[in-house]
Amino acid sequence: MTSPADPIIWLRTETCGLGPYRTDLVETYWRWEQDPALLVGYGRQAPESLEARTEGMAHQQRGENIRFTIYDLTSGEPTPTGVATLLPDHSVRTAEFVIMLGPEARSRGLGTAATQLTLDYAFHITNLRMVWLKVLAPNAGAIRAYEKAGFQKVGAIRQAGYWLGQVCDEVVMDALASEFSAPSAITPAVATPA
Repeated sequence: MTSPADPIIWLRTETCGLGPYRTDLVETYWRWEQDPALLVGYGRQAPESLEARTEGMAHQQRGENIRFTIYDLTSGEPTPTGVATLLPDHSVRTAEFVIMLGPEARSRGLGTAATQLTLDYAFHITNLRMVWLKVLAPNAGAIRAYEKAGFQKVGAIRQAGYWLGQVCDEVVMDALASEFSAPSAITPAVATPA
């Protein structure tokens, strides 16, 4: 069994890695989820107790959603810094994407790298044809990161969210497998020699 200091990393770049969602990190995940900046960006305004989060973890582990722990690999030792989730609809081969980064990981390019790795997994392992997301319109930093990772704005759900107490739109973005052009961490590893 791997230790927290030696986690399993399924996909990686030089700076970022994705590994399994881990029950031993429930308190860390909960701490990130209670950060006021994250609560504003998610549009969820209510904190959650650690007890409720721990109970919810068992349900999440049994579900069909695909969850990854995001690791910062810049220091040489993998450090958990967030969670990326795909909420698949297998009947139409699409999924909603959700990402959460701890405060220490923001504005360092890890969100973009983790999003690209998650899209790589979605398109090359799960064989999804499209991944979509919603983001509150005032969250310009997140929108830029999603665009760098390969998402495009496709519309808005008007007045569907709140940002700092004000009604705002939710921007809808998508990424298509047929347009995914980021370097793949998967396809070189499984390519067969000619």
